[in-house]
Amino acid sequence: MFEAVESPYLVPFDGSFRVATSLTGPTQEPDKKRAEKALRKRIKRMRSLQDMLYAQNEWSVLLVFQAMDAAGKDGTIKAVMSGINPAGCQVHSFKKPSENELDHDFLWRTSIRLPERGRIGIFNRSYYEEVLVVRVHPEILAAQRLPFQPTNGTIWDERLESIADHELHLARNGMVVLKFWLNVSRDEQKERFLARIKEPEKNWKFHAADVAERGHWDEYMNAYEEALNSTSRSWAPWYAIPADHKPYMRAAVADIIDRSLESLGLAYPTVSEQERSELAAWGKTLERGES
Repeated sequence: MFEAVESPYLVPFDGSFRVATSLTGPTQEPDKKRAEKALRKRIKRMRSLQDMLYAQNEWSVLLVFQAMDAAGKDGTIKAVMSGINPAGCQVHSFKKPSENELDHDFLWRTSIRLPERGRIGIFNRSYYEEVLVVRVHPEILAAQRLPFQPTNGTIWDERLESIADHELHLARNGMVVLKFWLNVSRDEQKERFLARIKEPEKNWKFHAADVAERGHWDEYMNAYEEALNSTSRSWAPWYAIPADHKPYMRAAVADIIDRSLESLGLAYPTVSEQERSELAAWGKTLERGES
C-alpha cells in the first residue's frame, strides 16, 4: 500500500494532533515569487507523473480538500492542478445532499465518484462533512431518515470508524488517498469575507450564512481535531496546511502531491520483444504506403 510522504504538516498517526498548536501561516516571512516558482516546478513534474499514472493504469489517486469557508479550496485546486491533463482528472464538489443521496448511506454519494485506475480524483469537500458540519449541526441528521435514533455521543465515533475502514479498503485496492485541511485563521477568514463585500468582482462569493458559521468556530475546530486524529493513517494521511498565505499554501500542497506520486515508482508500460517486432513490421507497412 501507499505510505505517506514526510512533511512538517503531516498529521501524526498517534492521535496527538492539536488544532491550537497547528500553524495557519509560514514560520518565516513568505516570499511570494519563490512560492510561485516552486509551484510551477512541481506542476511541471506532476504533469509528467500524471502521464505515467494514466499509462500504467494501476494506481488511482484521491485528493480530499476540507477547510473552513474562504480558506482557498477552489483556488488551490485550480492553481495546483492547472497543468494536469483534464482527461485524467475529475473534480467533484459536495454540498447539500439530494433526495436520492439521502436514500443511501452517507458514503454512497462519494463512493460512486471515486477515480478509476490511472486517474486523479479531487473531492472539494467530501464524506468528512458528515463528521464536521453535521456534527456542529446535528439537527441535519433528521433528514437522513435513519431507522434508529442516533446517539449524539456515539454516532460520530461510528462514522469516523466507517470512514477509516473505507479509506483502508481503498488503499488496499491501489488508491492513494491524500487529505488536505487548509488551516485558515479566524482573523484571516474575516479579512477575506470583508474583501468579498468590498470588492465588486468578489461580491458573488459572499454568503451571509458563511458569516453565521463563524459563531461555531470552536465547535468546528473541535470537530476537525477529532476527525484528523481519528483518520490520519500512513495509507490515508491528513496534512494540515497553513492557509493564511495562499501562494505558500499552494506550493506546500503541490509539493506533497508531487512527492507522493513520485514515491509510487510510476513508469510507462514496457513491450515484449515480440511486440517490438510487430511494431517494427507495422512501421515498415506504413512507410511502404501499403496501409
